[in-house]
Amino acid sequence: MKELRAEEFNMSPFQLIGRDWMLVTAKKEDKINTMTASWGGLGIMWDKNVAFIVIRPSRYTKEFIDSADTLSLTFYEKEYKKQLAYLGSVSGRDEDKISKSNLTMVYEGETPYFKEANLAIICRKLFRQEITSDSFVETGLEEKYYPGKDYHTLYIAEIEKILVSE
Repeated sequence: MKELRAEEFNMSPFQLIGRDWMLVTAKKEDKINTMTASWGGLGIMWDKNVAFIVIRPSRYTKEFIDSADTLSLTFYEKEYKKQLAYLGSVSGRDEDKISKSNLTMVYEGETPYFKEANLAIICRKLFRQEITSDSFVETGLEEKYYPGKDYHTLYIAEIEKILVSE
């Protein structure tokens, strides 16, 4: 993989995150967990290049994101859609889903990501905020997306490195 400066990044986050999906991966002590996500974004906050992700409290990966300083967001060619669907539907609490996915763990410094990714965004957490019922301005969103009141936590993380396949 080669490093790409943020200013050179010209891929659509709408396609990458919303349509192609991503894996959110972090390490807690000596364990790694990942989950598939299709909500989030890329942008600027506090004069920094950042990624925005949201994770529900029920997700095992949330424990890893909460305890880690860094995380990775990785993106894949369409041929990996089956693995992404699997990694999003099975909990790491119940089985070693990473080894069953046949993806290869590699590291950028201390941050885990997958060798098969065609894009890896290495991030350092800056901020987290629980979404609450009184956060909603538009009516209907809460009823549609949170009927069980299992509100996401919003994380904002500084993009430290963007790696693309050569």
